[in-house]
Amino acid sequence: MQSISKSDAQIRVDQIKCFEEELQNIKNDDVISLSDTQKESIQSYHKNILNTLTNTYDIDSTKQKKQLSLGMKIASFLAALGLAFSIFFLFYKFWAYLHVETQVAILITMPIILLIATAFLAKLETTSYYAKITAMLSFTTFVLNLAMLGSIFNITPSPNAFFIWSLFALILAYATDTRMLLGIAIIFFSMFLSAKFATWGGGYWINFGNHPENFIPLSFLLFYISTIKHNNFWAFEKVYRLFSVLLFFIPVLILSNWGAGSYLNFSHNAIEGFYQIIGFSFSALAIYIGIKKSMSELVTSGNIFFTIFLYTKFYDWFWEWMPKYIFFLIIGLSAVLILMLLKRYREKA
Repeated sequence: MQSISKSDAQIRVDQIKCFEEELQNIKNDDVISLSDTQKESIQSYHKNILNTLTNTYDIDSTKQKKQLSLGMKIASFLAALGLAFSIFFLFYKFWAYLHVETQVAILITMPIILLIATAFLAKLETTSYYAKITAMLSFTTFVLNLAMLGSIFNITPSPNAFFIWSLFALILAYATDTRMLLGIAIIFFSMFLSAKFATWGGGYWINFGNHPENFIPLSFLLFYISTIKHNNFWAFEKVYRLFSVLLFFIPVLILSNWGAGSYLNFSHNAIEGFYQIIGFSFSALAIYIGIKKSMSELVTSGNIFFTIFLYTKFYDWFWEWMPKYIFFLIIGLSAVLILMLLKRYREKA
């Protein structure tokens, strides 16, 4: 069998299971009858494929295994989160009782030890559940490392720390196939880039949140990255796509109601009107692209933000002077209209 990605392997296993179920339904309805030789040939062929794929990629070959894998993912996430917070608060509780030399030694050695443990566990197990936990702990201690070393030696805060944290999280994410770390890497990189835009605009980097437009350029880059096939990291495509949507629509939503935060040199009403148009048009475009490209998360996000933009405009137009029962009647009727339009488009698709 030729080399394929883990996602393609899981798809192939699911196809075989669907084929077996449908074949059984066909037999039960007396549509077709296979000889014993044909049955054994098909079963042997599928058994060899399943054994090869499950041993090579450690994927789920049954519904029960899928459910257990989901439970293991949730458990590993909670373990990583709980242990990370435990280390964080442990540091702060006993930190003042340690000498400076001991503090520096702990800060330097802890991320390195946990990084080595992550590398060891990643090679030892194919599913990387334990490696993901140690990777999260390594990242937590690394963040504490820079933050507390800066405090000990009175180093001037810099947005470059965001970039270093982002890079470390990105490396760990790809090393252990951890979507949460990828999301953290994107968040820190967006903060770094936004802080740089703020300084290039003549402001102080700590005030990067005062201009939501600082986040928008990264959203286009992330969406482009999401279109690139990631092979064994196929789940990362959705993460990039999700954050591209959030980093675009959230700033647009803010600016559509707060024109003072824009770099544009126009009246606040004009800026808000401009971003309202952008919000409606791009959310509709996201729905269209999501349907055409079978990107369910893009369709969902587009629908959510289109609805938010629509209802905020209804609030601006009608809330102050319209009776509340008529206001909510309009909300309900608009939702029915959207449902009718989507239903009609679905029938034509």
